Amino acid sequence: MPEYVVGTNVFRTLLVHPPLARVLNAVLDPLLLNGTIDARLRELVIMRVAWVTGSVYEWSQHWMLAPMFGAPTEELAAVRNWEASDRFGATERAILAATDETLSGQAVSDATWGALATAFPDDAQRMELLMLVGGYQMLSGVLRSLRVPLDAGLEPWLPDGVSPLDPGSPDGGR
Repeated sequence: MPEYVVGTNVFRTLLVHPPLARVLNAVLDPLLLNGTIDARLRELVIMRVAWVTGSVYEWSQHWMLAPMFGAPTEELAAVRNWEASDRFGATERAILAATDETLSGQAVSDATWGALATAFPDDAQRMELLMLVGGYQMLSGVLRSLRVPLDAGLEPWLPDGVSPLDPGSPDGGR
């Protein structure tokens, strides 16, 4: 396992079962560091997954990491209610719609596939997007169920401490 992940609470927790930790790393690491999707777009997807699934760990970790990959904090905050935001163009809207549709348990709609084909003309990139959503959705469930605590120095639900379940959240507390 790469040294940079071993010290995080998620991998300290997962290393209780080293073979599973290796498998999870083998699935997520290529998507995170060697994928073909632009890093900024990838981070928007991860943050949307974290928001929709209620993963405070995933949200807080990527709130810190995403700006290093070119995703401004204003965009990260805007993924909470991306449909009402004017911060995103056609590509971002296509990937965020595909993220939401995938997380809903439904197939990606024909309209969204059409928008994705414009954003990602390569079939492999569209497949990678679905794997990114699914991989981080799986991680979110594991993090929440194992109650993995935030790493030292991280604050929950930045920028404003509002979680997706709060009635005052940008998406109305779903």
